[in-house]
Amino acid sequence: MRKYVLIVAGGKGLRMGGDLPKQFIPLEGKPILMHTLETFHRWDASAELILVLPEDHQPYWNMLCREIGCKAPHRIANGGETRFHSVRNGLQFLSEEIGNTSGRNEKALVAVHDGVRPFVSSEVIGSCFAKAEQSGAAIPVLPMIDSLRETDGNESHPVDRGRYVAVQTPQVFRSDILLKAYEQPFTPLFTDDASVVEAAGISVQLVPGNRENIKLTTPFDLLIAEALFSSVK
Repeated sequence: MRKYVLIVAGGKGLRMGGDLPKQFIPLEGKPILMHTLETFHRWDASAELILVLPEDHQPYWNMLCREIGCKAPHRIANGGETRFHSVRNGLQFLSEEIGNTSGRNEKALVAVHDGVRPFVSSEVIGSCFAKAEQSGAAIPVLPMIDSLRETDGNESHPVDRGRYVAVQTPQVFRSDILLKAYEQPFTPLFTDDASVVEAAGISVQLVPGNRENIKLTTPFDLLIAEALFSSVK
């Protein structure tokens, strides 16, 4: 099955502080986003990468690619108002290729990944694609290691952390499932692609994630990222 990866990078980086969107912050001489793209290209050079980026960020990104040199071939689709709308735009960008408009009933696998998760492992990517090919929908997760409490107003009570997992990306789906799911109207309850697909009546399978696959959203996360880069030198 053909493999596509939508790299969604629409964040304004407000939690990072400063004016530079978080996906463009440099680490090891490259913006975070470039590291993420190259991670997927190293995993499988035949996978087709689509960067979903706000239109007003694209000139700056193209300049970075010219000056630094991005090793991962990719195409660009326009980002949307929310993550949901960005993914929908990316799917519309690919609709002629992954839909059935050609008369062929050829299905593909489509991954959706956060642009600021550059440390996903090749093993996790491969496992998500393999499970999605079998079941139609797969996401990487990690067991909770902190104690959890549920709050209700001024009260709180402990809950069994063994019943919860932390969700990561890439979230991988058969193309027909994802296209159909994103025909639904937007609701704030759609926190990720799995929630969109489940709202369309499709069950999602869980795959073990990797602990290093953090989403870089705060200055503290950048310190962790720098340590991770140092550990693989």
